[in-house]
Amino acid sequence: MTATATTAVGENSGGLPYRLIATDLDGTLLRSDESVSPRTREALAAVTAAGAAHIVVTGRAAPWTRHVLDDLGYRGLAVCGQGAQVYHAGEHRLLTSVTLDRQLAGVALAKIEAEVGPLYLAASRDGLDGEVLVGPGYAVTGTLPATPLTDASELWSAPLNKIYIQHPTLSDDALAEAAHRAAGGFVSVTMAGEGIVELLPLGLSKATGLSLAARRMGLKPADTIAFGDMPNDIPMFAWAAHGVAMANAHEELKAVADEVTASHEEDGIAVVLERWLG
Repeated sequence: MTATATTAVGENSGGLPYRLIATDLDGTLLRSDESVSPRTREALAAVTAAGAAHIVVTGRAAPWTRHVLDDLGYRGLAVCGQGAQVYHAGEHRLLTSVTLDRQLAGVALAKIEAEVGPLYLAASRDGLDGEVLVGPGYAVTGTLPATPLTDASELWSAPLNKIYIQHPTLSDDALAEAAHRAAGGFVSVTMAGEGIVELLPLGLSKATGLSLAARRMGLKPADTIAFGDMPNDIPMFAWAAHGVAMANAHEELKAVADEVTASHEEDGIAVVLERWLG
């Protein structure tokens, strides 16, 4: 499961239809226990041996992604933080990082709360070791490390990649829609998973980071197949030549996908890649 880092991928891709395989992590490459199945590992190894490159494109910021990539033996580029960061896994360093304008973010939060009432907040600080700060009431999904936020002013004390918002009664879909309606001119709004609605730098998406990383690898949208499961993958599907939604994907992503494969628990990525290998 390696990807070429900053040099171009070779022209010889063994007759494969795409030379760049972009995969989301949670709900896509990773099973619910955060493992990658042997079958999927083998399929990725086979297509990369045939000349393709694999790149991880995740909503997780680099500090929440690094340990997963290390466990996988992943050495190439990864796009983290919804496109905010291009991370070199082999060298353990950030190549690019985009931060959220904190003044605009404050205005956006005020506008959203004026429409839907008080929000529960968390935030991802910039940097390879950036903490995720979690305010009162915010429910962190999974077992990822987080730092309690006891003083609201601390939210703005250092550069941020994103702000997470939750609402005591609104569904994720309803909250994302309300946030976009109220503050879409100040920040980008996306939904990355259950309980994960995010405010990002305006115009930022997974497609932004993937485009930067692909350029470093000498690859283009026409070379790319993308796999995902949530609405935050929609821009990546629009950028890539072919978008594949997992069976467990959100209906909004399925609606724009070129095809739907098996779920992340049932080797959906491998099902597609094995077709290439005959």
